[in-house]
Amino acid sequence: MINPSSMAFDIDGVLADIMTLFIDIARDDYDIDNIKSEDITCYSLEDCLDMDPSIIEEILNRIQVGNYSAILKPIEGASEVLTRLGRKCGPILFVTARSYSDPIREWIIKTLPLDPVSVEVVATGTFEGKTEVLLERGVTHFVEDRLETCFFLDEAGITPVLFRQPWNRKNHPFIEVGSWSELKTIIRFDGIRF
Repeated sequence: MINPSSMAFDIDGVLADIMTLFIDIARDDYDIDNIKSEDITCYSLEDCLDMDPSIIEEILNRIQVGNYSAILKPIEGASEVLTRLGRKCGPILFVTARSYSDPIREWIIKTLPLDPVSVEVVATGTFEGKTEVLLERGVTHFVEDRLETCFFLDEAGITPVLFRQPWNRKNHPFIEVGSWSELKTIIRFDGIRF
């Protein structure tokens, strides 16, 4: 069982349903309507989507800075679990490889009915940069959807919990969960009721 005070979370692909947002932006703003979630089988989208790489980059940049009209939704069950954790266990730490934290932090504050002081978002700008932040904060477990990042975390002594997504379906030695319902079963809640 994981102590919630020693864990932190990635955002995209763990809390935020970023790939549905990507698909919605591609469809609504670029008239690309042939992409389905199951087509996204690798983290580098240009490797698995038949799409102009410059459009992929443009959409990803728009997502980074919050420049889109489509609705970003949380992954099912995330709001319930994180809200309870934030209310009972203190601030929740989110560490993202995004370069900017403000747009996604604002979305988290709107999405989770928590006091803003119960949410901390650190943007590292790189996947590798997450490790240093987590070690500084004494984090022992990190929920992540990018398999390659899990290997970096593991080498640094942080236990990764891989959040199952179509783009991380390779063999690995890590704890894996497929939903927030499954994730909450491995967190030691000590009296937090769901």
